Amino acid sequence: MSDRIHISGLRLRAVIGVDDAERAAPRELQVDLELETDLHGPGESDALEDALDYRALTEAVVEHVESSSFFLLERLAESIVGLILRGHRAVRAVTVRVHKPGAVRFADSVAVQIRRERTL
Repeated sequence: MSDRIHISGLRLRAVIGVDDAERAAPRELQVDLELETDLHGPGESDALEDALDYRALTEAVVEHVESSSFFLLERLAESIVGLILRGHRAVRAVTVRVHKPGAVRFADSVAVQIRRERTL
């Protein structure tokens, strides 16, 4: 399937990192989502009820991330994927990229990207 919805540049705050300084307070992260879903129905009907509610999906991701506390970006990304695949049956696969600005000296950010497909 080649139909995708992209949600780029969600700027969120979460406790993430392994050392005490990182865990002292939430830090800014950026989350990008790529949702693989069938857009044929809403593309033909132009009806909201046929479309994936990406506003509700985004709100769920924001709430999840901002209430989270993980050591690793990898774990945060997996948790976002799980949230989306459990809560939104129309999403067949999802790619999540989580950026951690300032994680490495001389780099704008470090990012982890994962892609998972719904299992039948």
